[in-house]
Amino acid sequence: MGSITVRQVGKAYKQYPTRWSRLAEWALPMLGNRHSLKWVLRDIDFHIEAGEAVGLIGVNGAGKSTLLKLITGTSQPTTGVITTHGRVAALLELGMGFHPDFTGRQNVLIAGQLLGLSLEEVTALMPEILDFAEIGEYIDQQVRVYSSGMQMRLAFSVATCVRPDILIVDEALAVGDVFFQQKCFGRIESFTKAGTTLLFVSHSAGTVLNICNRCIFLRNGAVAFDGAPADALDLYQAELLGRLDQAPDQLQVRAATAVAPVPAKDDLVAITGKTGSITTPSVDCVLVRMLDAHGNERTTLIADQPATLQIEYLLHESLRDPHVGFKIRNRYGVVLFETNSYCMGQPSRPVAAGTVLTANFTVPLVLVPDEYTITVGFSDGGYGEGSFERVLNYMHEVHCFVIARNPEAITWSGLVNLQPQLQLSTR
Repeated sequence: MGSITVRQVGKAYKQYPTRWSRLAEWALPMLGNRHSLKWVLRDIDFHIEAGEAVGLIGVNGAGKSTLLKLITGTSQPTTGVITTHGRVAALLELGMGFHPDFTGRQNVLIAGQLLGLSLEEVTALMPEILDFAEIGEYIDQQVRVYSSGMQMRLAFSVATCVRPDILIVDEALAVGDVFFQQKCFGRIESFTKAGTTLLFVSHSAGTVLNICNRCIFLRNGAVAFDGAPADALDLYQAELLGRLDQAPDQLQVRAATAVAPVPAKDDLVAITGKTGSITTPSVDCVLVRMLDAHGNERTTLIADQPATLQIEYLLHESLRDPHVGFKIRNRYGVVLFETNSYCMGQPSRPVAAGTVLTANFTVPLVLVPDEYTITVGFSDGGYGEGSFERVLNYMHEVHCFVIARNPEAITWSGLVNLQPQLQLSTR
């Protein structure tokens, strides 16, 4: 059984002011160091138990790939200690270890031995590897003629031909077609059920939610959060929104601690969202509720019937181009639908400070009967295909509702009722 322990790990690279400084430091050591240290990772500390499926997320440059290289031993930490127990299979870079002038078959034999298998074992596993990779006659062609998807197919097939104790995947599956991705995720799921420890890097929120039971969020080379995948992904999204915002200093991101509601104005109370929610002094969300087709507030609604999501915001600042949006997520945190007034082409107008702005979104509840949560957002200054100059309020999971089965509707399964119309004919 595989486990990973990372204790107080840091990684720094030497930076030299000129191209001659490196030579001077090497040739004239009595003059002292001519470099400065650029710390990519600092004080990374976590433990992954055998059989855990852990996601690793963060914006580009957060240190994810560097950390994986340290764990797999392709690079050494500057400080701290990393301990792994069990055989490690890693897909860090597409086709890593493949020689472009060798054929796919030759590379399989080499890569398999690098994984610790004997030549006889790799040869015996060759039919299974080729069957899973599905690259046909290209197996005897030079790897240089392979597409990126073909390289990924072969690399993944080799790395997982024998169930490893630890499997590390760094975005390699992103280049594959959807059918092969499903095949890979099926194998990963079977491995984790059998006890393989998974460390998975991805920018896909849905993938992390589906296959990981824990998630580590890296920010600026440090662990910013380690816990539930949904919370980690919300914090990650908050950082992305902050980077796009034109007034990032005003943004306050809620950490994974309880926050008491605060008065907004008169009898209005500002709603607080869960971990990763964003607030600013400019606006408060004061109401989120679901109304049935008759205008009555409900937390349980009937499937396939129209309902209205009502959101109210109290403005503390005059805004020239305000927009309201929402997203609906299922019990697993998967986003099922998301939009906003700007993306809907809804014209906006300036709104004065002190105004309560109400948005009513009427939607048909065509989702499968289950429990759902609502996230709401408020921004100013829409541009492009769905971006905003300023994110002023973003509240995660501020409301929940239940969709009950409609006894008058057709019997169906899945996520969404497409409400098909059927015509039968003979000739």
